[in-house]
Amino acid sequence: MNKVIVGLGEALWDCLPDGSKLGGAPANFAYHASQFGNDAYAISAIGNDALGDQTLKEFDEKHLKYVMPRVDYPTGTVQVELDEEGVPTYDIKQNVAWDNIPFTPEIENIAKHCGCVCFGSLAQRNKISRDTIHRFIDTTPMACLKIFDINLRQNFYSKEIIQDSLKACDILKINDEELVTIGRLFGYPGLDIENKCYLILGKYNLKMLVLTCGTNGSYVFAPGVKSYQPTPKVEVDDTVGAGDSFTGSFASAILAGMPIKDAHKLAVEVSAFVCTQPGAMPKLPESLLNRVK
Repeated sequence: MNKVIVGLGEALWDCLPDGSKLGGAPANFAYHASQFGNDAYAISAIGNDALGDQTLKEFDEKHLKYVMPRVDYPTGTVQVELDEEGVPTYDIKQNVAWDNIPFTPEIENIAKHCGCVCFGSLAQRNKISRDTIHRFIDTTPMACLKIFDINLRQNFYSKEIIQDSLKACDILKINDEELVTIGRLFGYPGLDIENKCYLILGKYNLKMLVLTCGTNGSYVFAPGVKSYQPTPKVEVDDTVGAGDSFTGSFASAILAGMPIKDAHKLAVEVSAFVCTQPGAMPKLPESLLNRVK
């Protein structure tokens, strides 16, 4: 396969009750995409600090490629609290390195060869990173698959950021709570879930819309296609990074030419496995990895 896949946005440390773990949706996405044999990169920014050094060390240990310019801001951190079911809430520190990702020649070169890029709303809360994300997208080849994994966090989003991102993407990934928020924000709160999804799919001319509903399963909507998968019952360690593993494996399967329903089933199984493991970047078993050729 060896397609260039990029997770673009926040690189940060999740400060969990049992210690700090490297996270951030784009890095998690890129790590899981790399496990499926893709030429995957995490692109963000880090500080000139010990956490920045540790970030690169961890990426090296996981054999994940990265472009992480050093900037004069601290490396990002998030205070994560887990409830009794292992579901996280986040306190995301502001004015950090990933808010200030520069559009460097190296990043521009990767954009020119990119086959798939995944980005979210969080890293667009600051203008510098927001401009870099959209310049990157504008620089990619026409055939590049652009995934907007919306990831609404705290109050770090706006209607304008979401609309601009929807116009720039091919695939929207969203969860049921975020869909309610979007419905209110865009003025169609009364529609049921499926009609909301098809409305967004058509309005923004998307190739696919992926909707995850926690324990209530997940859907993929595409023109002429509706796929539903139940959520497997597993013993949850924590759910941090599970959604990013879903996106990374789904993108890898779609890029390999797998039908939507098969790619969806694989993504659900990968995500369920990640829920049984501590942290966002566990090594996936060969039985899952071998499904994508």
